[in-house]
Amino acid sequence: MNKGKYYITTAIAYTSGKPHIGNSYEIVLADSIARFKRKDGYDVFFQTGTDEHGQKIELKAQEAGVTPKEYVDGIAGTIKGLWNLMDTSYDHFIRTTDDYHEKQVQKIFRKLYEQGDIYKGSYEGLYCTPCESFWTESQLVDGKCPDCGREVKPAKEEAYFFKMSKYADRLIAHINSHPEFIQPVSRKNEMMNNFLLPGLQDLCVSRTSFKWGVPVDFDDKHVVYVWLDALTNYITGIGYECGGESTEQYHKLWPADLHLIGKDIIRFHTIYWPIFLMALGEPLPKQIFGHPWLLQGDGKMSKSKGNVLYADDLVNFFGVDAVRYFVLHEMPFENDGTISWELMVERINSDLANTLGNLVNRTISMSNKYFGGIVADKGCREDVDKELKAVVTGTYKRAAAKMEDLRVADTLTEIFALFKRCNKYIDETKPWVLAKDEAKKDRLATVLYNLVESILIGASLLEPFMPSTAKKIAGQLNAQLRGFDELTEFGKYTSGSKVTEKPEILFARLDVKEVVEKAEAMFEEREKASGEHENKASENKEQGTPEGIDLAPKAEITYDMFDKLQFQVGEIIACEEVPKSRKLLCSKVRIGSQVKQIVSGIKQHYSAEEMVGKKVMVLVNLKPAKMAGVVSEGMLLCAEDAEGNLALLTPEKDMPSGAEIC
Repeated sequence: MNKGKYYITTAIAYTSGKPHIGNSYEIVLADSIARFKRKDGYDVFFQTGTDEHGQKIELKAQEAGVTPKEYVDGIAGTIKGLWNLMDTSYDHFIRTTDDYHEKQVQKIFRKLYEQGDIYKGSYEGLYCTPCESFWTESQLVDGKCPDCGREVKPAKEEAYFFKMSKYADRLIAHINSHPEFIQPVSRKNEMMNNFLLPGLQDLCVSRTSFKWGVPVDFDDKHVVYVWLDALTNYITGIGYECGGESTEQYHKLWPADLHLIGKDIIRFHTIYWPIFLMALGEPLPKQIFGHPWLLQGDGKMSKSKGNVLYADDLVNFFGVDAVRYFVLHEMPFENDGTISWELMVERINSDLANTLGNLVNRTISMSNKYFGGIVADKGCREDVDKELKAVVTGTYKRAAAKMEDLRVADTLTEIFALFKRCNKYIDETKPWVLAKDEAKKDRLATVLYNLVESILIGASLLEPFMPSTAKKIAGQLNAQLRGFDELTEFGKYTSGSKVTEKPEILFARLDVKEVVEKAEAMFEEREKASGEHENKASENKEQGTPEGIDLAPKAEITYDMFDKLQFQVGEIIACEEVPKSRKLLCSKVRIGSQVKQIVSGIKQHYSAEEMVGKKVMVLVNLKPAKMAGVVSEGMLLCAEDAEGNLALLTPEKDMPSGAEIC
């Protein structure tokens, strides 16, 4: 049955480096949705890809001594390799350096300019030279740059702007009349209350300070703003033709049914992108889902230490389907999820090895032991069978309802409830007891048939989430996985079929201590390699003793004044770059039992990855303030030398999160 088309996209991965497991989560999530929809009768088109332009890429390439194109070619290959490793079934992989995409971006920019939505003007305001950023008076913090805290000066720079306010009312009306447009609801409320209702400022859509971008074809001093370039991939990748006749594929697929993105880029997708589409006269996507983050549970992820979690590392330890199961199962619908080696082992042992693997192995082994592998329905039924069958045949409906709301973790819980019910059925029927009574032979055969049938239905439901495991289960049962339209009827397994003689262990139980020791050894090797690289680089620098720095003295304060400041040790458990900011990082900092969000102007000195896991000194009771539109609830303490280099202040000894600094 064809239920119609379903076009799903992920955010395209930025080619500044290898994606960590939190980034990989999104592609696995999208793949599970795409696979479920395909199996549910939809004609699915699944697009992903890479975002390859921008100043950061230009600088990365310079540091690596290669051209920007050479740099992104390497990273794009790495990303595509990871997506393939995770067994994702995307239909198209777009790169923003693809010729057809760049040509359409130029046409889109020209069209918007010619119809008056884009105009040439200039930034005029207060300029921070180190940040190369303009700010309005209201955006300053204590009269200084909100990114780095330095002095600003009046300045002006030529740029093209998009008239965002022209379409703001239309977008507000659309959001109000389409409650499903932005999900979860908390993301919608954030966009409405923080951005749309207060009023939109015109958006700068070109840059002149770097060259690695799509050139504005009628003004080659400018390159197209990277978000206007990146967002349009959702239409250029399926055949959109600006100012001409788009392809049959585009007319079939657009509007997208789902844009799946991280919550940190929700503003770009729910405000800028819909407004760009309105200006182009194209329909808006049906739904934009901002998924939560996957956080490092033990707070020790750090690029500088070499212990960032990557998908291929986890696959080497646990296998593809185990990693897929974990990231999908452990991510709540709206709140951030947690990953650690200990949690991975616990989930694999309890759910995959015990609940699922042991069930399949026991059922096949008993079929071989008692009937030579032949599974036959002898029709010897009892009341206990009814409850099993009701659970099994009702699982698809419950799972589909959860998937309709994109509650993937809850869907997996429903499927594993089926497997748990099978294990309970074994305990209820006690096949080993039935086997001792020749008069109960037909009953024993029927029990094993019911188990095989139930397992096959469960495996068929599991396929979108753990495709390889589902196929292995069906293979061991000598059967084919079924379509969803066949899962509400019990008894379709061919009576008299023979299961495999030697069942494969699907998931072996793991020893958490051994896994952690192996992981630590891997990270030590990484740290050693990183240290050797840094030492080699430092050998090329001139050595010298840094001079002391004298500062102009500030007015003296009393002890009572100082006592009002609350300093504590914080542990950074997550960190992300602030969109559109050259200097800002947004950190989630655990201070005792609470977690604060703190924005700091340190992006030039620390990557988001290496921030995670650091113990830092925090000014805790600073009044919350917005920096580049993001609320900051404290301050990380840093030292600054004469050249403006920053270093986070950290405790000399290992101190617990929340320890008072006095």
